[in-house]
Amino acid sequence: FQSQDERYAFIAEWYDANASLFRRYELLYYPKDSSIEMYDVKNRRTFLRRTKYESLHLEDLYVGSKVTIFSRHLTIVDYGNLYTSRKLGSRKERTLALIKPDGMRKMGELFDIIINAGLTITKAKMMLLSRKEAADFYADHRAKPFYHELLQFIMSGPVLAMELLGDDAVSKWRAIVGPANPTTTESDTLDSISESFGHCGLRDAAHGPDSVASAAKELELFFPSSGGRGPASSAKFTNCTCCIIKPHAVNEGLAGKIIKAILKEGFEISALQMFNMERTNVEEFYEIYKGVVPEYLEMVSELCSGPCIAMEIRQFDPSKVFRDFCGPSDPALARHLRPGTLRAVFGKDKIQNAVHCTDLPEDGLLEVR
Repeated sequence: FQSQDERYAFIAEWYDANASLFRRYELLYYPKDSSIEMYDVKNRRTFLRRTKYESLHLEDLYVGSKVTIFSRHLTIVDYGNLYTSRKLGSRKERTLALIKPDGMRKMGELFDIIINAGLTITKAKMMLLSRKEAADFYADHRAKPFYHELLQFIMSGPVLAMELLGDDAVSKWRAIVGPANPTTTESDTLDSISESFGHCGLRDAAHGPDSVASAAKELELFFPSSGGRGPASSAKFTNCTCCIIKPHAVNEGLAGKIIKAILKEGFEISALQMFNMERTNVEEFYEIYKGVVPEYLEMVSELCSGPCIAMEIRQFDPSKVFRDFCGPSDPALARHLRPGTLRAVFGKDKIQNAVHCTDLPEDGLLEVR
């Protein structure tokens, strides 16, 4: 039962580029009619009167998320009151999703499974584990007879580490992964990842921690809170080009489908990382379009409006050019001329055209770096 005007309060920050400072707002959200209002904290006045805003949903609002309201990119830095914090903050958990070397070719499907389960991917990076990192990860298995085999396997190729956020994320993801050695009697595991993508025994495609405490410990190994780098990226920096899944496509849950399409076309994704780009970095990255492409400023705004996923793409068949597979930058044109391309299938308009790809072959390495 939702009370007549149940509302949630958040503290949000917006970077005002003109004044070069962060402005703070109290953002109120009313689930009953998806309306919002905003107060300027410093000047203590209404910034936005209560307005219906259909494109914002309650699940988008959590500490650390980035939301766009009337083309302003806001970062939610805190809950605005105790009620909101108790109601929304209590069940939100973070957990580690680790895709093992044998699950990597099904990376797109696994992204889809996570998104369809209502979990949010807040960090993602493809990594290569050193022997020490693998040993730290499997410290609890040191006494087991298959310990060395475990280490060899987890070091045999890239893994994809992700931080997932959601209600009861630890148990939810653990249930999706399923038991390491599913037996036929466990009928409830038939749809689990281990069952669908694993190869019996140690090769079970994916891993999920079994408790909130182990989730925190394992996340620390892959994404150190101290700001350390964690395990090395799997990037190869040879015969490569860069592809970025843009924030709008990530927010619409299209990342898995785009990754699936890239792999199906025969390209290799040799590195992947999720970024929240700062405006200055995006301006530098898009420098070559400044003054050339009329949409330059809107392109910059789109790329820093939320998380994006950058990938190193490698191709071994010279006739297959990744840029051609992305299609013309205008999705309407792409649908007309090259209907099977990524932008034709997943793009909306020239700004929200699903992916960025390196335009000039000689820039590939530079962009990946």
